[in-house]
Amino acid sequence: MAEWCIHCKLCRYSKNGGMFPCDKPICEPNMGSTASTTKYIVTQQSCPNNFNIEDTNNCTIKVKRLNPNAQLPTRGSNFAAGYDLYACIDTSIAIEPHQTIKIGTGLAFELQENTFGAIFARSGIATKQGLRPANCVGVCDSDYRGEYIVPIHNDSDITGIIEPKQRIAQLVIIPFIPVKFSESEILDDTDRGSNGFGSTGK
Repeated sequence: MAEWCIHCKLCRYSKNGGMFPCDKPICEPNMGSTASTTKYIVTQQSCPNNFNIEDTNNCTIKVKRLNPNAQLPTRGSNFAAGYDLYACIDTSIAIEPHQTIKIGTGLAFELQENTFGAIFARSGIATKQGLRPANCVGVCDSDYRGEYIVPIHNDSDITGIIEPKQRIAQLVIIPFIPVKFSESEILDDTDRGSNGFGSTGK
């Protein structure tokens, strides 16, 4: 039976003893209700960590300017998932075709435990200029205290230009579930089994 936390909206399987990134009581859906009218039953178990996705006070993140010219992240709209990161550079930087150059943001972050910062491409410069993070998605761990640096790769056949204080990528804060790995000679069977790489068709 799946259990759900009404506070962080994450699911666990009770038989696995999974973890939630918040300190509120765990609850599980009333299995007799429909998906549109799900009711929740609070159990006595509690989540071990302090992250609560609906508590805006707990979602404040400390940011340190490593350069006085650094721009703090901004959102493009009220419901944007990503926070724009800005180039902290003194002059324009040219990125030749198929070249990668690291662009600093001048910022360091203190993220909450059991979250990480995911750095994604911005759709504008990725589609119009072919400029995107070289590693596709950057993963910034919560215990990292150095500068957030974005390696920008030029996928196009023309020189790309990054200007000072230009928005170069977007940062999304994502919770994750810490796990332990247990080596086993046997895995549970499934209908799919080991079929992969196009096994489900085009």
